[in-house]
Amino acid sequence: MVRVITGSLVECDPSIRALILQIDSTEHDIVIQELDDTHLLIDKSKVEYVKTMLNKLLAANTYNPLDDEENNDH
Repeated sequence: MVRVITGSLVECDPSIRALILQIDSTEHDIVIQELDDTHLLIDKSKVEYVKTMLNKLLAANTYNPLDDEENNDH
């Protein structure tokens, strides 16, 4: 029996690719196929979820100098 999955081609740099693969390792069934170092085929129904998770991961790992100023004021 043939199983059809609608996918979306994602082009990204290797660091974002690694984050998507990290998300997939905990959630599963997101990445359909790893094509090369900058392209992934992901489940179309999970694109928004991947975007949300990437934004959370990137926000948690982004340095904001204003955060240091706020902490020094207290």
